[in-house]
Amino acid sequence: MAFTFAAFCYILALILTAVLIFFVIFHIIAFDELKTDYKNPIDQCNSLNPLVIPEYAIHVFFTVLFLFAGQIGTVIFNLPLIVYHVRRYLNRPVMSGMGLYDPTTIMNADELGRAQKEGWVKLGFYLISFFYYLYSMIYVLVSSTA
Repeated sequence: MAFTFAAFCYILALILTAVLIFFVIFHIIAFDELKTDYKNPIDQCNSLNPLVIPEYAIHVFFTVLFLFAGQIGTVIFNLPLIVYHVRRYLNRPVMSGMGLYDPTTIMNADELGRAQKEGWVKLGFYLISFFYYLYSMIYVLVSSTA
């Protein structure tokens, strides 16, 4: 059993995916609070928008690490969500700051429903990714030779 760069990438991806899962759960709770009128949209967007770029950057960061480690299957697994993130960010509403969520449109029922669906799908993807990385980390650690 040898500790390789690929094993390091999987360990780092496990930790960072746990962080991404917390981000997505925060998003889901925030959209539920908006749906039930517990919080106003301006405060909610001010708390959600600063998390968008770090979420995207973390995901791209460990995907690039997998590319350097030669884990092409894992890169291909992560590529659809990265493409979606880039497309979503390029087609965001016109705002003065960074982020995706505009307080004037977030209360629209279609927009709120789409944001909630996006949160649940991302949660599913990150949970599947977490267990895939766990399995792959164990596989890389056991199968690598010294």
